Amino acid sequence: MKPNTHPLPADAHASVEMLYQGRWLSLYKRGRWEYVERTNPAGAVIILAVTPEDELLFVEQYRVPIQQHTIEMPAGLVGDIAEQADEGVLLAAQRELEEETGYRCQRLEFIHRGPSSSGMSTEMIAFVRAYDLEKVSAGGGDETENIIVHAVPRNEAGAWLFARAAEGYSIDPKLFAGLWFIEHENLFKAK
Repeated sequence: MKPNTHPLPADAHASVEMLYQGRWLSLYKRGRWEYVERTNPAGAVIILAVTPEDELLFVEQYRVPIQQHTIEMPAGLVGDIAEQADEGVLLAAQRELEEETGYRCQRLEFIHRGPSSSGMSTEMIAFVRAYDLEKVSAGGGDETENIIVHAVPRNEAGAWLFARAAEGYSIDPKLFAGLWFIEHENLFKAK
């Protein structure tokens, strides 16, 4: 399939103006568009993790930007630790899985990479599937996080997520893409 050959909008050629530079994000303006850019070029990773008991691992945490508790899949930034700034997606997934959930995996498989919010951010996220999980600690995140781990039977995950939404939790929509990837993993398994 050929890439889209439609002409680019005028904003695509406009000069870029930096509006703000932070530790993790920068705010830019190009033409009429304002958008944020991740300062770590490797982006983020979402870990698709299923325990040996066929339970999906979800994490719950309070997210300041939306002022709400969220339910998400384990995830994190790639290369956000100074001495590991050049780490790859798979290494970051392994680190974040254990840090957030207390589970270590024996094998990881890259699934897909794409934008987290293409109209607002340059951030790219990668989905990675973790296999052969073993519980090694309580999890809960690092000293800056307060993460609650939920292990939910796979066949109850959809109902469980909608019940949490009814209770007022914000459910990350990328979770549903992750569930689809898990249920259709035969399409993505390495040959």
